[in-house]
This record gives sequence, structure tokens and C-alpha cells, in this order.
Amino acid sequence: MPTIQAFRGLRYDLGHVGSLSDVVTPPYDVISPEFQDELYKKHPANFIRLELNRDEPGDNEQSNKYSRAAKFLRNWRSEGVMQLDPDPALYVYHQTFEAAGQTFTRRGFMCRVRLERFGQGKIYPHEETHSGPKADRLLLTKACKANLSQIFGLYPDPANEAQNMLEESVSQQTPLTATDHLGVVHRLWPVTDVRTIAAVASIMDAKPMFIADGHHRYETACNYRDELAAAGPLDSNHPANFVLTQCVSMNDPGLLVLPTHRLFRGVPPITSVELSSKLQGSFITRPIGVGADLASALWQEIAAGGLQNKLAFYTAQDDTWTLALATEEGSQKLAKLASEHSSDWQGLGVSILHRLVMEDLLGLTSLPKPMYVHSVQEVIENLKSGDKAGRDATGQMGTGGRFELAALVMPATVEHVRLISEHGERMPAKSTYFYPKLLGGMVVHPLE
Repeated sequence: MPTIQAFRGLRYDLGHVGSLSDVVTPPYDVISPEFQDELYKKHPANFIRLELNRDEPGDNEQSNKYSRAAKFLRNWRSEGVMQLDPDPALYVYHQTFEAAGQTFTRRGFMCRVRLERFGQGKIYPHEETHSGPKADRLLLTKACKANLSQIFGLYPDPANEAQNMLEESVSQQTPLTATDHLGVVHRLWPVTDVRTIAAVASIMDAKPMFIADGHHRYETACNYRDELAAAGPLDSNHPANFVLTQCVSMNDPGLLVLPTHRLFRGVPPITSVELSSKLQGSFITRPIGVGADLASALWQEIAAGGLQNKLAFYTAQDDTWTLALATEEGSQKLAKLASEHSSDWQGLGVSILHRLVMEDLLGLTSLPKPMYVHSVQEVIENLKSGDKAGRDATGQMGTGGRFELAALVMPATVEHVRLISEHGERMPAKSTYFYPKLLGGMVVHPLE
């Protein structure tokens, strides 16, 4: 793994803000306009004013949401709302949450990781990035001169040696605690003991890191560093040579990957019979029944089997669910369609869905972005209510019409992330959803 370092984090002073729960925020890319408004009203120092400041009438190059975010940060620091920790630290960060009727705790720690371009070291991406979000995050980084939110990095550690060492060091300490809007409890402990920090850094040194979330922020950090370096020599330990990162062991028992189901926009009306006809040969199909509510039982069957090549489709034209299992003929066809990719990539449920079904068998190559949802209940609710007009929580534009087609699909696993990343490949968009999201406002990494 590239060099990790402790750093002096910038954190909220609870004497000024009261409850940490009132000022933290999820990442920018999962905040809807409605939720953005809620966070603005929640507290005058809510982190939303940095992470996702609002556009205002009359904005220009000099005065805009980025300059306002920077002004808030400057003011909060000068007023003592946010203060720089006195000593460099690693920050142990736990998230306790409910899923499928069970309670999980995902453990990790925040540090700063030395930047390296993808393909030049041991940091691996697993998803594609897009220019728009990177341009947005770069403008925010340049204005605030800080990593406001963290990269989510996975590393192999079968014995969880690094994390267990940190757990021992904080076992007698009281954490800072915040509860988010989903009921997830977030706990933070600074670790400043230099021997523990050095021991953890030594354990991590030889390990690769796979980016689970935050690809745009990582590439933005590289771009920001390169801009500074182009303007003049940059000391090797300048903070801009690093990026704020939450490191989580791939072997942590609380590491959970949720599915990302698709509700497709722009699809012409199609019946289950017509769908099965188009999938014939590449899939064995079976009609399941009528009604959106059948999604729950159907997903239980798919998830229990754990097969990437088993999908379920809903066709609104006849309100019917169809189960589809890819055949060997279908796998061979996808291998030809995606010959530039490895067999690991070709075997992903999302690859089968998008490359084989949507693009080839259905011939739908220029669709708007679908609605992405993670729970079956969200699938059911949105199939019943239809596509709301306007921008959804993932930033995609709703049409206000009916979802003619939906798909239930297995998520990629942590092992898929490792294998496909090591092949130098990127997964299709929204192949993974590591739940829960990391909060912004727990720790900021200044870049000055």
C-alpha cells in the first residue's frame, strides 16, 4: 500500500455546535435537493454548506457556491467552530447499522494516503469516472484547500492485524458519536500514540488498496496536486501529496455490499412474453407472477442462490415478473461482445444485464440513466408510484412517467473488486454499493 500517515485533522468543536449529529452530512452524490434543504435548516454550521453548497441567482466566477463554501470554512475556523487537532492522529471510525434484520459494525480508520496515479502503483480503481463530478470537486478543493470527505479504501488483511491493533489502543476511550438520518451510528476515536501509528503504517506498507467509493474524489486529489506542482516545486510531505482515506479491511466482518437494482427510463412498453422471446437462447426464462410486490420473494430467491447470472425483470405493460438465468450460449455470446474484458468482468450480474440484455438482446443502447435503488422495498414503491419528475438522489433526471422495465441484479462482491481491479479493468457503473456511506464532517484534511 502507498504510504499512510497520521495528520492533524480539522474537526467540529462540540462546545460550539452541540451535537455532532446536527452538523454531519452524507457524501454529495447521494443528497437530493430536498434533503439538501433539510440539512441547511438543521444547523447553521451543518457540513452541507461545504460539501454541497447551493447555487444562488447572480453567481459568477468570483462569487459562487465554491467561494461561499470556502468562506464558511474560513469563518468556522476563525470562530472556533472547527479546530485543528493539536497532534497528528489516525482516526478509528466505526459505523453500526441494521441490515436484513441483523446489526453490523464496520470498522476502519482514517489517515492520509500518498497519492499515485492509477496504474503506477498499488492503488486500484474499480469503477469508471466522469468529467463532470471531477470538475465540480476540483473547484471545491481549490476554493477550500482541503479534502472535505474521505476516499473509501479496501485492503487485504486476513487477520485484521492493523485494525485490531488500533482497537486495542482505543478500548478504554470514549468516542465522539453521531447518528445520521438513516439511524446509522458513527463513532470516532483519535489515536495519537506514535508507536501505534508507526506499527500500523508498517503493517499497511506492503498492502494494495482498492477504492470502494470515492473514485472522483481520488482523481480530483491527483489533479489538484498536479496543478500545485506545475506552479512550483512541491515538498514531498506537502499535504496535497496525500488524500484523506478511510481504510477498511476486506476481511472485516461488518463489510457489507448491497445490490443496486435498476428501474429503467426511456424503454418502450414491453410484455413479459415479448421479453422472454428476445432473451430466448441466451437465457432460460420463467414467468413468476403479477404485481410489483412479488419483488420481495423473488429477491430472496436470487440472493439465497448467490448467482451473478440470475436476474429478475419486471415489465409494466403486463405487471409481470420474469426470472432469467443466463445459459452457456448466453455466456459465450457475452464473451464475444465483451472480448476486451476478462472472464471475471463478463461474469458480473451488472455486465450481463447491461452489455448482453439491454444493449444486445433488447437493442437499447442510448437510454437515459436509470433510477438506482438498493432495497427491494424501494423497487416496489417506485414501480407503483412511477418516475417522479426532476432530479433524484443520485443526480439523474426523472421523466415523470411509468418505469416500463426494472431489473433485480446481484451486487459484485469484495473478491470481484479485487480481481477485476488487479486486471486493470473498471466495472460497469453502480456495480457495488458499500453500505453505509461515510459521513462528511467527521474529520477534514487541510491541504495547506
